[in-house]
Amino acid sequence: MLFPNDLLIRIMILVFGLCGFMVAKHIRNHKIKNKPLICPIRFDCNTVVNSDYSKFFGIPVEILGMIYYAFVALIYFFFIFIPSSMLVGLIIFPIIICLTAVLFSVYLIAVQIFILKKGCSWCVVSACISFFIFILTIFAYDFDSVAQILLSKL
Repeated sequence: MLFPNDLLIRIMILVFGLCGFMVAKHIRNHKIKNKPLICPIRFDCNTVVNSDYSKFFGIPVEILGMIYYAFVALIYFFFIFIPSSMLVGLIIFPIIICLTAVLFSVYLIAVQIFILKKGCSWCVVSACISFFIFILTIFAYDFDSVAQILLSKL
């Protein structure tokens, strides 16, 4: 269950979700238009986002990012304006999705560092956003209440 006073955390997660979506969309737009992706801190973003590792099971990573961030923004929009939309059975779902996104971001950063030996600042920003969303999602939940609810159903 969410704490009653966590509206600020939910708003922050919503904003991070929107920002993450815009970063992924920025990368996607450059790839679609075949324009070089300029890195603000002089990494080699273009090489990274066009590498063999820029797809996962044939899906461009930035599209997966857009889907993830849109999901986060949408779900937290509902949590802000319709708090009752949080069903007890689905309470762990956002945590699992956010954890998966963080682990995937760590994998992608590791690929940049150890395999490509190139970096992408846009990708690092996206990974940081994913990390902040996960941490805020963890802070937004009252795990004692969730455990009590789940144990009472057993």
